[in-house]
Amino acid sequence: MKLAPLTLAAVMLAVPAFALEPINKETHINNTLLQGFIGDQIADNCPTIEPRTLRALGELNKLKNYALSKGYSASEIRAFVTDKTEKARGKAQATAWLAAKGAVPGKPEAYCTIGEAEIARGSLIGYLLRSRA
Repeated sequence: MKLAPLTLAAVMLAVPAFALEPINKETHINNTLLQGFIGDQIADNCPTIEPRTLRALGELNKLKNYALSKGYSASEIRAFVTDKTEKARGKAQATAWLAAKGAVPGKPEAYCTIGEAEIARGSLIGYLLRSRA
């Protein structure tokens, strides 16, 4: 009879591990990565905006710590961020977001306008960028 409470406690502690949603569905992780992909595309397409690499690395480290605290393993995180399909999905989402804001490939002024607005707003996208204008 004394084992029942211990067994129940062990099962309850294990439940969060089983309840984890797939990492590619976790909202905070995906939204943060999306903002990084958007920043990359802005920096790649606007000649007067450059990425803040050290800030981006710091944000990635914070995101990794967040994922670890949620219960994802280091190998799950690494597999997710290096997966070519997931990268393509993130880049496609960034392209769609930018297009909705008026960005057109081959027209850097639209990317610059969006980037400058994000920098002025103080968004995560803007935080990851530096204006040289």
